[in-house]
Amino acid sequence: MTSRRPFAARLLRCIVLLMISWLALSWLVVVALRFVPPWTSAVMMERQLGALVRGEKDFHLQHRWVPWTQVSPYVPLAMVAGEDQKFPFHHGFDFDSIQNAMDAADEGRRLRGASTISQQTAKNLFLWNGRSFVRKGLEAYFTVLIELTWPKQRILEVYMNIAELGDGIYGVGAASDAFFRVPPARLSAAQAARLAAVLPSPRRFHADRPTAYVQGRANWIQQQMGQLGGPAYLQSHTPPRDTRRR
Repeated sequence: MTSRRPFAARLLRCIVLLMISWLALSWLVVVALRFVPPWTSAVMMERQLGALVRGEKDFHLQHRWVPWTQVSPYVPLAMVAGEDQKFPFHHGFDFDSIQNAMDAADEGRRLRGASTISQQTAKNLFLWNGRSFVRKGLEAYFTVLIELTWPKQRILEVYMNIAELGDGIYGVGAASDAFFRVPPARLSAAQAARLAAVLPSPRRFHADRPTAYVQGRANWIQQQMGQLGGPAYLQSHTPPRDTRRR
């Protein structure tokens, strides 16, 4: 019995040290990525691995980092207008949207997305696709780290550079090349809205060949961009009312 106690104590100590080391390392990575552009993301690596496993020989991942100053101001505004209008004001979680989603589920209505841009950035950058409680817990953890460590502009900059905007097309740099043949700095409000419009299902929809649904959603996003006050909204101090219901 006495021999088991030291082993159990050593095992517990090792587990605690591993957890502390992982927490410290994860925070250091998040701090570093505030200043260093990520060269890839977990979701990109997952897609590449999936293509390799499925034998998609023609698959080619497209991605290039574009700094905030070289992207049209309509692009981050369109993503906020379409995905997370309270982004400038919340701290990573939109609890009103979460409650609305829960109410919709209870009533059997169509679910509305409750993930914020901060949560999507955390998931895309560090985690995998899925709906497990483990992944959601890790997503919440990395969301808190990102919100504590990065300014809002950095979160948006990373998000628009790693979001999947087409099958194998990640980030506004690759998307502007593939769909519109213009530099990201020259994307118009309409083009930015079409990029944001495919975000619910970027492998199904196409920004350069929009279906009636995508074009209708893009028109709505562009309308929201105007109602929010244009690119200056991203520096606003006045939260909007919830206008996302169509």
